[in-house]
Amino acid sequence: MSTTKYHREQMNRGFDVEYHDKRLKEIADGTYDFKCKFEIVTGRKYYKVVYNDAGHRSVHCFVDKVTGDVYKSASWNAPAKGVRYNLLNEDSRELCYSRVDWAGGYLYA
Repeated sequence: MSTTKYHREQMNRGFDVEYHDKRLKEIADGTYDFKCKFEIVTGRKYYKVVYNDAGHRSVHCFVDKVTGDVYKSASWNAPAKGVRYNLLNEDSRELCYSRVDWAGGYLYA
């Protein structure tokens, strides 16, 4: 679940509406402090998007450097089979952006 979706759902349920409204405004203006951090590691064929949470690192996804294809990770060193999105295709990229979340749930086929 995306952070934005989470805060909206909490507001809709009536949980600490003021707090969640403030978080949504911070996300919108770019001042929200996401606890998880991502880094991009350049490999021979792929960009590896690595999730880093207090020193615990895991591969979020792989992006083909030439084609822009996005793959779910199968392991630290290899993508899973099957293209999930293509960042060079406008429709596919927008679909990816609309579904993206920090946990990678949008990468499951």
